[in-house]
Formats: sequence, C-alpha cells, structure tokens
Amino acid sequence: MMFYSRTFSVYTKDTLSGVIKNRVRKNIIGRRVAAARQGSEPALTQDALSGRLARLGIQLDRAAIAKIENNHRHVFDYELKALANVLGVEVGWLLGDGKR
Repeated sequence: MMFYSRTFSVYTKDTLSGVIKNRVRKNIIGRRVAAARQGSEPALTQDALSGRLARLGIQLDRAAIAKIENNHRHVFDYELKALANVLGVEVGWLLGDGKR
C-alpha cells in the first residue's frame, strides 16, 4: 500500500511508520505542564487550569491545554509565563531546568 504526502512523496507502509515515529515535538513543556497540573493540591483538571488562565486574560480552552500537554501545540511566551504563574512553578522548570 502506498501513501502520498502533501509534497507528493511516495511512502510505503514501512517508511510511513518511520516518519510518524520521528515526528518533531512542538514544545518542550507539555510533560511538565501535565505533571504540575496533576501534582498540585488539589489536582487541577485541564478545564480548571483553563479557567484560572482566563482570569489572567489568557484564552486557552481545555482542548488547547490537552494539545500542549501532548506536544501538538506551540506555546507563546506570554502563555508560558501565565502557565508558570497559575501552576506555581518557575518558567525555567517548565523549560526543563531542575528547580520547580
């Protein structure tokens, strides 16, 4: 079976699986956002996080937060700062540094 990409490259089933596995992550904070959200007391739902961000003027709905956590959405700098603020962590920690 053959598949065609937008650039009309031909992929067989074997080469397509390699392309999917090597997909580039769109952000580096997704796992840490999920960890901070779930580790807060009490744990925040994605919807509750969305509500807290909305009070700061940041419009990220539950679906956008899910996409961030699953590395399917980029995060803007002002969103990063607001996420750190609401989650009670340092921006650097979200970016992969050691200090929470």
